[in-house]
Amino acid sequence: MMDATLVGMLVLIAIGVILLAVIFTFVPVMLYISAWASGVRVSIFTLIGMRLRRVIPSRIVNPLIKAHKAGLNLTTNQLESHFLAGGNVDRVVNALIAAERADINLAFERAAAIDLAGRDVLEAVQMSVNPRVIETPIVAAVAKDGIEVKVRARVTVRANIERLVGGAGEETILARVGEGIVTTIGSAESHKQVLENPDKISQTVLTKGLDAGTAFEILSIDIADVDVGKNIGAELQTDQAEADKRIAQAKAEERRAMAVAREQEMKAYVEEMRAKVVEAESEVPRAMAEALRTGKLGAVDYLNLQNLMADTEMRSSFSGLNGDDKSGGGDLTKK
Repeated sequence: MMDATLVGMLVLIAIGVILLAVIFTFVPVMLYISAWASGVRVSIFTLIGMRLRRVIPSRIVNPLIKAHKAGLNLTTNQLESHFLAGGNVDRVVNALIAAERADINLAFERAAAIDLAGRDVLEAVQMSVNPRVIETPIVAAVAKDGIEVKVRARVTVRANIERLVGGAGEETILARVGEGIVTTIGSAESHKQVLENPDKISQTVLTKGLDAGTAFEILSIDIADVDVGKNIGAELQTDQAEADKRIAQAKAEERRAMAVAREQEMKAYVEEMRAKVVEAESEVPRAMAEALRTGKLGAVDYLNLQNLMADTEMRSSFSGLNGDDKSGGGDLTKK
């Protein structure tokens, strides 16, 4: 009997231990005790409900304890809804505490919206307290005298909590500052004016309101470095002169080609005229024969014409022979 009673007691103790282990695993009793000791009233049923809603109780209770110690009035429903929406509860609570310490008006809804928008709300609050310095890349612009000026600027910005949701980022700030620098240098009559007064660039850029629609507020724009670059105006004039020379050469080549073509056309035209002359000369015997046949040219006239032609050929042959004799006589004398 004693052995059966002992075995039964051991079984009951084992079952009780298992039940307690299950209860302590499912119900965060230690977390409940921590909250109660910190002055945060969270019921055990609320913690069980978080388990049922697949919410990690420690992700809610620990930030709630932190907020309560900092004097923030937050509820478990607010933190739990933000957790279920995919937000970082601990980071939002840290941002709210930092804003409270820095005397920045930041509501929980605004902080949660900033966090859900993908921005680091804690970093934004820290940037509101401690502004950030953004250095622009080298911005090159050309003054009216054609000289290139290279400028590097440092932009001091502070996060604007009200415009973090939907506001443009640092890239927009850098682009606008670069545009302002180019406009300011481009409107200067000489690059020497820019070198003498580089602060005019920052003053002109600041008056343009470049932070409109962005998540930042520009506090100052300081010119860090100013250098003189190339003489762009002279290079452009040189390139234009080279282009004009090539155009003139092309036009001259075109005129030369047209002249050569015209010369070839004239040669062809001369040959055509010669062919016509030969053709006309070939018609002379036919015309004379027709004149003899029709009686318009008599036999005596024809004979006189033949004698005249023979006399002309003879004179031509004599003149050719005289030229040959002179050259030949010279040769004989030499011999």
